[in-house]
Amino acid sequence: MNQELPTDNRQACALDVSVVIPTWNGACWLDQVLTSLKEQSLLPREIVIVDSGSTDSTLAIAQRHGVRLLHIAKEQFDHGGTRTLAAQQAQGDIIVFLTQDAIPADRQALARLVAPFGDDPQLAASYGRQLPNADANPFSAHLRLFNYPEQDSVRSLADRHHLGFKTIFISNSFAAYRRQALEQVGFFPEKLLFGEDTLTVANMLNLGYRVRYVSQAKVFHSHNYTMWQDCRRYFDIGVFHAREWAVLGRFGGPGGAGQRFVRSEISFLFRSKHFILIPLSLVRSTLKLAAYSLGKQHVLLPRSLARSLSMQPLWWD
Repeated sequence: MNQELPTDNRQACALDVSVVIPTWNGACWLDQVLTSLKEQSLLPREIVIVDSGSTDSTLAIAQRHGVRLLHIAKEQFDHGGTRTLAAQQAQGDIIVFLTQDAIPADRQALARLVAPFGDDPQLAASYGRQLPNADANPFSAHLRLFNYPEQDSVRSLADRHHLGFKTIFISNSFAAYRRQALEQVGFFPEKLLFGEDTLTVANMLNLGYRVRYVSQAKVFHSHNYTMWQDCRRYFDIGVFHAREWAVLGRFGGPGGAGQRFVRSEISFLFRSKHFILIPLSLVRSTLKLAAYSLGKQHVLLPRSLARSLSMQPLWWD
C-alpha cells in the first residue's frame, strides 16, 4: 500500500517549481545548499544559478550538481535586474529565490513554502522562516527571532493601516513568487540599492494580491554584522525608503517598529543572561537610528561620503 504524502507535499506536487540562486564566490555554502535541495521532499523542476564573476570554486560546484548556469559580469549585478533575468529564463509557474548562504533546515522546507499557492489563487508571494546559524551572536540571533516569529500570517493591502511597513516585509533569501503575479508587476525593479523584494510585494498588494509568511518553511541564514556594518545597512535602508517613497509611503512608514525592536532586543539579552551586552545594544540602536536618518537625507551628502557610508559602494558609481 502506498504511503500517503504529507499535506504540504500533496499540495506542492501539483506545482511547477523553479529555484533561482544568485551567486558570487559562494563556495563556502553552495555545495550544502544544492545538496539539500536535491534531498527535498519536493524536487524542483530546475535549479538556476546566475553567477556574477565568481573567482573561487562556485562554478565548479554548480557544474558538479548539474544545475542551469547563467553568467553575468560582476559589474552587471543588480539585485532586481539579476533576479529578473533569471526569473524570465526559469520555466516554473512558481519561482523560489534563495541566497547562496541560505541552507534549508529540513527536507520539507521547499514543499511547505510553495504549498499555499495551491489553495489561494490570490497569493502572489510567500516567504519562510530564517533561523540563526549555529555561530550567530546574540544580536544576530535576536534579529532573526524578531523578524521571523513562530506564527504564520497572511497580509493584504488592507493590513497597511495597522501594520505599516510590516505589511510588505519579505526576504528574497528564501521566498517564492507566482510567475503570473511577477509578470503583472514587471518582475523586480532595477537599479535599486536593495529592497527589490519589498518593492515588488508592495506593487503586488496594490493589485489585490496577498503575501504569506510560512513559519514552518525554514532555512538557516544569519549574519554577524559588526556595529559599523549595521550602521551601513541602516544607512542603505534610509536611502531606499527616501528614494522609493512614492510606493512605500502608501504603507505608512516604519511607525513604532524601531522602538519595539529595541525593547525586544533588551528583553532577549536579559532573558538569555547577556547582561553585559545591554549597554552595547542601546549604543548600536542609537547609531542605527542615526544612520537611517542620514540615509533618508542622502541627497544632501557629497556622493563620496554617501558611498563610504553604504554597504554597496559600487551602486553609487
